Amino acid sequence: MTTVTSDYSGNRFELLVQSVTDYAIFMLNPDGIVESWNAGARRFKGYEAEEIIGQHFSRFYTAQDKADGVPARALSVAEQEGRFEAEGWRVRKDGTNFWANVVIDPIRDPQGHLLGFAKVTRDLTERRASQEALRKSEERFRLLVQSVTDYAIYMLDPVGTITSWNSGAERFKGYKTDEILGENFARFYSEEDRIAGLPSRALNTAEREGRFEAEGWRIRKDGTRFWANVVIDPIRDSQGALLGFAKITRDLTERRESQQALEDARIAIIQAQKMDAIGKLTGGVAHDFNNLLAVIVGSLDLARQRRANGGEIDRFLDNAMAAAERGATLTQRMLAFARRQELKLQSVDCMALVQGMADLLQSTIGPTVTIDTRFPLNLSPAHADPAQLELALLNLTVNARDAMPLGGRIIIEASEAQLADGAVAVAGAYIRLSVIDEGEGMDAATLERAREPFFTTKGVGKGTGLGLSMVHGFAEQCGGALTIDSIVNAGTTVSLWLPVSQGNPVHQEDATQYIIDDADTPLVILAVDDDDLVLMNTAGMLEDLGHTVFQAANAADALRMLAQSSVDLVVTDHAMPGMTGAQLADAIEEAHPGLPVIIITGFAELPPHVSGRPRLDKPFKQIELAKAVTAARRQATAGRVIHFATPLDQD
Repeated sequence: MTTVTSDYSGNRFELLVQSVTDYAIFMLNPDGIVESWNAGARRFKGYEAEEIIGQHFSRFYTAQDKADGVPARALSVAEQEGRFEAEGWRVRKDGTNFWANVVIDPIRDPQGHLLGFAKVTRDLTERRASQEALRKSEERFRLLVQSVTDYAIYMLDPVGTITSWNSGAERFKGYKTDEILGENFARFYSEEDRIAGLPSRALNTAEREGRFEAEGWRIRKDGTRFWANVVIDPIRDSQGALLGFAKITRDLTERRESQQALEDARIAIIQAQKMDAIGKLTGGVAHDFNNLLAVIVGSLDLARQRRANGGEIDRFLDNAMAAAERGATLTQRMLAFARRQELKLQSVDCMALVQGMADLLQSTIGPTVTIDTRFPLNLSPAHADPAQLELALLNLTVNARDAMPLGGRIIIEASEAQLADGAVAVAGAYIRLSVIDEGEGMDAATLERAREPFFTTKGVGKGTGLGLSMVHGFAEQCGGALTIDSIVNAGTTVSLWLPVSQGNPVHQEDATQYIIDDADTPLVILAVDDDDLVLMNTAGMLEDLGHTVFQAANAADALRMLAQSSVDLVVTDHAMPGMTGAQLADAIEEAHPGLPVIIITGFAELPPHVSGRPRLDKPFKQIELAKAVTAARRQATAGRVIHFATPLDQD
């Protein structure tokens, strides 16, 4: 509130007020009539003093404000409350508008009587124009960000709290704006990522390095995951203080799935090409199998005739068994190549392994070739799959025989060697197991292609062309290598480099123990197979071991029989129509938890979820079936994972 002072003081203040040009400072009488006028008022309102003194101050207001009674209300508020302040549009003499900040104070005498009003007006048009331009710019950017639907664009404060949210974020993260504002962005990460500290590490990286970018799984509101590309940039003021972060996220799930589908298609094409190549080997495979079937059929026919006449039949049965085992070996070679058979690596006594298969090797290569062995007195065990190592040696021995059509000598030797890094394989201790022949040898071009799948120097319809490529792959899977040294007309040396094992060689348990264990505690077993001959054979083996056996021709019959009776064990084939053995095992686990199931298969691979179930590979002998039954019973009791021996495991 302003009061009246002396004339001298008034003159001083009048000089002060008249010199001010940035503010319109003038007096009104109690009715709002202009009684004074300064240079500032003249400058931005446009009226000379003689033009405006005596006029009502309402002429500075817009027609709408005058109609709404704004001038009178301003004086009333100033008188009653001691002050009035507001911003709004005012009108210049030329009729143009300007944005003004207005302050009105009442002027009273010492007794408190109202003498009039002091009115101070400031022209804020330029400032308001700048603010309006900034507001419009911010609004345009807000609309731009809000209109983006393919990207989640939002702001975080320095600790990761969400302060803005656009429609793109709402579209593929699932949260409405009012649901997510004020929450921490860490909720978009998986539980394991939050525990690992990924959200805070992302903000720290962005603050420290000026940018953070990564891809990974994020979580939607409904709990589903999406694959996201994330960019985080720090936001700083003009002094460099951190205000927060700008976060841009893009949903790349479809692109990732497309890339995965493309990769799956590429793998499928490669596999199809591989299988097509195998199809081209039909002649060679048919040749080998016809030879084996001729032995089996002929030997069994002779055995049946000799038995009818009371003659000795053991020799013919042995021939049929040997031919069948060679057929199993050939099948396993094809499966291992086509399905990338998993190795069962363990410590192997190479000397004992070669001695154990000496008769097989000699009977395979025939009488015109002799086999010598050279082993040191002491040889460390190798780290390998014993069954696949036998197969590799058999392949190499057959190749060596074929290189000596007129006969000769094959040497199988072993030694220990310490390799430097890069010499043949990675640095370390190795067992070098070599097959040496005195045959035709290979020239440089043949030696270069010797490891290629399906490459063979044998005639059409002779062999599969998988021998050396299989051995080469086997050596690498064991962590070793394959080397070939050959001189034309001077022979070939093929060496398997197998890592020295750190464990002790695995010795097979006494085979009869499995039969005795089962004989002492006979089981009730359900055998399932869609092939009548195989089912009859499996049931016969189990019954011969002393077990009671029920038979089912398919999975549906097996489930009905299980619902009607109690059994101790199920032995099922895998490749059955309608429901596979793996699916049957799942159904049994659901209906009869804990009931052990052995899956018999001729495939190198089974579905991933079946990997922990007991398995027996075709073809198998009775002793291998006995082992499987015993081990399945132990697993059911102890909860251990068992993979049963293949038919090439030595008893």
